[in-house]
Amino acid sequence: MKVICVDDEWQILQDTLQLCRQMPQIAAVEGFTRARDALQWMETHPVELAILDIHMPEMDGLALAKLIRERQRETDILFLTAHPQYAADAWAVHPTGYILKPLTRERLAEELDYTAQWRSKRRTRTAASRVEVRTFGNFDLIVEGNKVSFARSKAKELLACLVDRRGIRITRAEAFHVLWGEEEYTRPKQKMLDVIIRSLRATLEENGIGNILQMEQGTLRIVPEELDCDLYRLLEGDPDTIRRFQGEYMSAYTWASGTEGHIENRLRGPAAL
Repeated sequence: MKVICVDDEWQILQDTLQLCRQMPQIAAVEGFTRARDALQWMETHPVELAILDIHMPEMDGLALAKLIRERQRETDILFLTAHPQYAADAWAVHPTGYILKPLTRERLAEELDYTAQWRSKRRTRTAASRVEVRTFGNFDLIVEGNKVSFARSKAKELLACLVDRRGIRITRAEAFHVLWGEEEYTRPKQKMLDVIIRSLRATLEENGIGNILQMEQGTLRIVPEELDCDLYRLLEGDPDTIRRFQGEYMSAYTWASGTEGHIENRLRGPAAL
């Protein structure tokens, strides 16, 4: 792991660097007393973890963390500070950790292990995922890097609804009311829903992913384990996914506002991680 440490107090910075050099998880570490020097260094060096003091002159650690994320999106942030009152503000940039000084070898080792686990999980998902579902902003289904086209927009919306339910079975009547609101679920409307379901199944089969949809005794469900879904990763607390959320979830569908509100509540405060 390649690490930078930024702290305006020279002796504390040296102590942090010394601890970092003792950690087997860290392949290389650089230290800076000025935030702008760290940013300049990052222009030509990739960084996996930034250990940042918060209370610093010229540019504090919170502002520095935001700039680091703009330059290297995959960089994880670990705040190291003597000021516990900054905790609420710190969580707004979704760090992997928040440590009160003085830093100990044991505490640093715990945070490095945690960060390494998250990075490993992200790499595994990226390498192994065949079916990607994007719910932030608009809803899209991606298979082996290609966006799937749907013959019917209601078939796509039905899939979005099932993804939103996260594996919970819904009845055909429930699916109908999601797609058509308060309209009466009559026999002709049941046939109309049948057409949508067949269209969805056909699209999934054409793309070789029919296994992600299960139908049993008049109910439907998605199989979450078969998907790499940004919503699911966010709810699991993945810091990288959390910081990618820009406040919009399945924007095309009014029924998705409930989940969007749930996400926003989850992201208010340390409970988000």
